[in-house]
Amino acid sequence: MGRLWDRLTGTKRPESGREPLAAAEVRAALLALNGPDVAYRVRNALPGEKADLVAECEVRRVGVRLRTRMRIVPEQHEVRFLDERWENRSDDNANAQYGRGHAPAVYRQWETKEGPDGRRRRVEAFRFDTREMTDPLQHVVLGAGWAWRGVVKL
Repeated sequence: MGRLWDRLTGTKRPESGREPLAAAEVRAALLALNGPDVAYRVRNALPGEKADLVAECEVRRVGVRLRTRMRIVPEQHEVRFLDERWENRSDDNANAQYGRGHAPAVYRQWETKEGPDGRRRRVEAFRFDTREMTDPLQHVVLGAGWAWRGVVKL
C-alpha cells in the first residue's frame, strides 16, 4: 500500500544517494522562491496554521484560492505538506467549495473568436494550473535531498 498511498497523497522521494541539506537551508530555499515573476507567495506560518511555512496564491479571474501548508521534519528529512483549495466561481458565497489534499487541477476560461476562415471558434483565453505553485516547492525540497510527503492533516 506504500506506493499507492504515496501516489494518492502526492508524496515524492529524492534521488538515492543525494546528501540531505540542513533544515535551515531547506527553509531558506523555499522562502527564496518568492519574487515578482511568481503567482504565489511563500511565508512563515502563523501560529494557528499548524505549519512552519505556507505558500499561497489567489487567482481572482477564476475565483480560486490555494494554500499549501508545509511542516519541516528534520529528523526524517522530509517536508510534510497539505494542499487546500477554496473555489468560488460566482458572487454567491453560499456556493463556495473547500477541498484539501493532493488534487492538481487546471482552470480555464474560453472565449469565442472569428478565425482566419471566417468561422467562429472557441479559444482558450486564460489558463492556470495548480502545479505552477506546487511543482517549484516540490523541486526545491527534492533537490535538497528531502522527501515531499503528502499528509491528510498536519
